[in-house]
Amino acid sequence: MSERRLSVDLPLAYHAGAAIEGMERRPLPPYAPETLAFLADLSRLLLADSACRTFPDIAAFGYWCRPANLDRLAQAFAGPRQRIGRGLALHIAPANVPVNFAFTLAFGMLAGNANIVRVPEQPKEQTLILCAALRQLFATPAHARIAAMNRVVGYPRDDAITAALSACCNARVLWGGDRTIAHLRQLPMPARCVEIAFADRYSLCMLDAASVAASDAAVLDRLAEDFYNDAYLLDQNACSSPHLVIWLGDEASAAQAQERFWPALAGVVRRKYPLGAVQAVDKLSDLCRIALELPAAVGSTRHGNDIYRIRLAALAPAVEKQRGRHGLFLEYVSPTPDCLETIVDEKYQTLSCFGVDRENLAQMIVDRGLLGIDRIVPVGRALDIGPVWDGYDIVATLSRIVATQ
Repeated sequence: MSERRLSVDLPLAYHAGAAIEGMERRPLPPYAPETLAFLADLSRLLLADSACRTFPDIAAFGYWCRPANLDRLAQAFAGPRQRIGRGLALHIAPANVPVNFAFTLAFGMLAGNANIVRVPEQPKEQTLILCAALRQLFATPAHARIAAMNRVVGYPRDDAITAALSACCNARVLWGGDRTIAHLRQLPMPARCVEIAFADRYSLCMLDAASVAASDAAVLDRLAEDFYNDAYLLDQNACSSPHLVIWLGDEASAAQAQERFWPALAGVVRRKYPLGAVQAVDKLSDLCRIALELPAAVGSTRHGNDIYRIRLAALAPAVEKQRGRHGLFLEYVSPTPDCLETIVDEKYQTLSCFGVDRENLAQMIVDRGLLGIDRIVPVGRALDIGPVWDGYDIVATLSRIVATQ
């Protein structure tokens, strides 16, 4: 096999896997039995570990790797054509979502590739826990092939190292902000190397006011818990966490729904969210900044330090530049979903909904040719990452077709 040599001399910190020079780079078919067996064992290892269960994001990843879920994904992906991984995939994982590196590694594995995943130089605790689990499984003879194909590494932000790795790869997966992506894209890669870039995105939530107002206590509590998970688990840092809440209905019905929903959410936040002094100051600073920068902001409501709400009189383009942190939300009342047409561009990723027909929303996006919104999910599912993300079928993109005629 003709392939560029990976240099063992690169100053890499190995979090999982041996030196890159000895990597097995021959690809497997997508959803290969070896891959599914490895991820199934990883799921069992994580879900049985009490330390892992203390981190909801690790538990969610372990749950996602369950055999039942992967079998469902494999069946959905299956087709009449032969496919195989592209070879070596280089992944640059983001710093703001610690478990993301494990998902991008899993996607690369499921596509059949050998993978080098770069994690931040100072990894979070979740990253260290997951890498320890990977090392444990890599050391077992049953997973020798998967161990030979995969590495998790760390190194400082160094273009020379990233360029050296890029020169050897058949696919490159970039996660980060717009500036980071633009910078990394300047680093050359082989002519046939494919690239997927996951840059800054903006997400929102749409709540049907009448449905919220009519909900019984159990449904309302569940809705508040689900919204909390979407927004607060990652401090609204995830690209799929909501920053804007659109209430469908008239002003009177929206006010009635708001009087129920926000206090219910505040109760969940008080129980679960440890708001520090620095976070509280940041949130207040953001509130003041948005009030100055956004002409449509006509008022605000605070539920202690748990929730800040900024009321909008209109939706204007570029509202996505105003992002909340630690529980700061913009909100707007609209009689119909048509208001989306005013603001949605390619920046918009996830629309989470309650009491709204998601299929009708998807049809509206297609019929009106909107450039954004790639996912429409129930409230509580905003953070559920999968192999179809940002409008890409990642496993399909990271594998190739072997055609016969």
